[in-house]
Amino acid sequence: MRRTTVTALVVALIAGLVGVALMPRVPRLGAQTTGDRDLAAAARSATPDPSGHRGLAVALVEDGRIRTAGLGDRDLAGRPVEPGTPFEIGSVTKALTGMLLADQVAAGVVGPDDRLGTTWPEVTGPAGDSTLAELASHRAGLPRLAPASVLGWARILWANVSGGNPYAGQGVDTIRSAADRVSPDDGRGAVHYSNLGPSVLGHALAAKAGVPYPELLHARLLRPLGMTATVVATRDDDLPAGRAQGSRASGRPLDPWMGAGYAPAGVGPWSTAEDLGRLLAATLAGTAPGADAATARFREDDDTRIGYGWFTTRHGDREVVWHNGATSGFRSYIGFERATGRAVVVLGNTDRGVEPIGLRLLGLPEKEAAGAVAPVAPVWTGAGLALAFTFLGGLSLLGTARRRELDRVTLLAAAVWAFAYLGLAHRMGDWSVVPAWLWPLGAGLFAAGVALAATRWRALPVVDARVPWRRLLSVASSLVAAVLAVAAVAG
Repeated sequence: MRRTTVTALVVALIAGLVGVALMPRVPRLGAQTTGDRDLAAAARSATPDPSGHRGLAVALVEDGRIRTAGLGDRDLAGRPVEPGTPFEIGSVTKALTGMLLADQVAAGVVGPDDRLGTTWPEVTGPAGDSTLAELASHRAGLPRLAPASVLGWARILWANVSGGNPYAGQGVDTIRSAADRVSPDDGRGAVHYSNLGPSVLGHALAAKAGVPYPELLHARLLRPLGMTATVVATRDDDLPAGRAQGSRASGRPLDPWMGAGYAPAGVGPWSTAEDLGRLLAATLAGTAPGADAATARFREDDDTRIGYGWFTTRHGDREVVWHNGATSGFRSYIGFERATGRAVVVLGNTDRGVEPIGLRLLGLPEKEAAGAVAPVAPVWTGAGLALAFTFLGGLSLLGTARRRELDRVTLLAAAVWAFAYLGLAHRMGDWSVVPAWLWPLGAGLFAAGVALAATRWRALPVVDARVPWRRLLSVASSLVAAVLAVAAVAG
């Protein structure tokens, strides 16, 4: 027994040393700079912690002049971010969809109080009673996302675990069908953030115009503003060349999000700091199509009001009009202050928030800007996944390998699960919060469990149970689940 323990400790030490070479590598904002160097220096000063960022593209509008800069790396190969590097902009698109509504209202095509069912007659369910203004301002009482089947939620979960695209296959018909099936809840009239509402709005406006949403956006907003680098990617061929690569703040690369259904809410649109700088300059000047969308109309809380897509938030005696965006591997922020005539764009290619950087560039105090990030998930979620999965598998395997009554199929399932947990910790944990050197300790623990299991393997029966087929079925189902988890990690 003593010899077995020593062997396990030696194996654990070796595995831990190997794990040091394989441990998660947290990105850090690179030293490369392109474009306006003074603006780049200001953006670096406004970045409280470069850890977790890989690259940033920024634009600053002052007195009608647009300055742009790129900082750090746009991909894992270390190529520099440039002012014209495309980034996923996520929910910033909701502000563009709101501007489409304001533009179509100004053109007399629709009215803000027109019903969804009138604008898009294919929608015949209770949601058809929602007004266009309610959809644009998150007051329609619709859920955050379209209801999904068990298989649909499983697919979304798989995409989140594997780093894939959770919106794949969700087209315009998905949104129309959801609008037919959902009913506005008791929160109608109050602001409750929704991805479904703006998506329904965008496709309703497009249906009224007789063209797909990307074509309407291009014709009414992008082309008039000269935003030639902004695209809506609904398939791989639409992805822009030279684009930034998205990843978690822990370093894990992630696939782009694409799906025509949620495009008006931010799934698939890409833009650049240069293009969004043009949008903000024209919106400040009042010359952008649908610029009136940024006018605050409805109250969310004591400090924040909303227009058509755009939020207006009071910071002390100052008001900032803004929207942000978050996809699996990108963060974005656009904002402007009418009183100063200043506007800012910040685009990042990790899931570390960039709102504080934007607010600091607008001139807000560091302390006030630091509290502006609204994380998609609480910080403790990613940290908890890192800690729990790093050690759970190894501890479980050690416990299983030490059991008196044991068989090979049970031990094999425990070993596969232990490996899966370690991989899930590597890929899903937030290692920008948790020290990355903990992961090699988990790898050593896993290796110790494997070593102990190996010493017992020959002496164990294949199946140890009164009803072998039932035992096999139970362990086989666990093993299949573990193999799927491993496949997700390796995918």
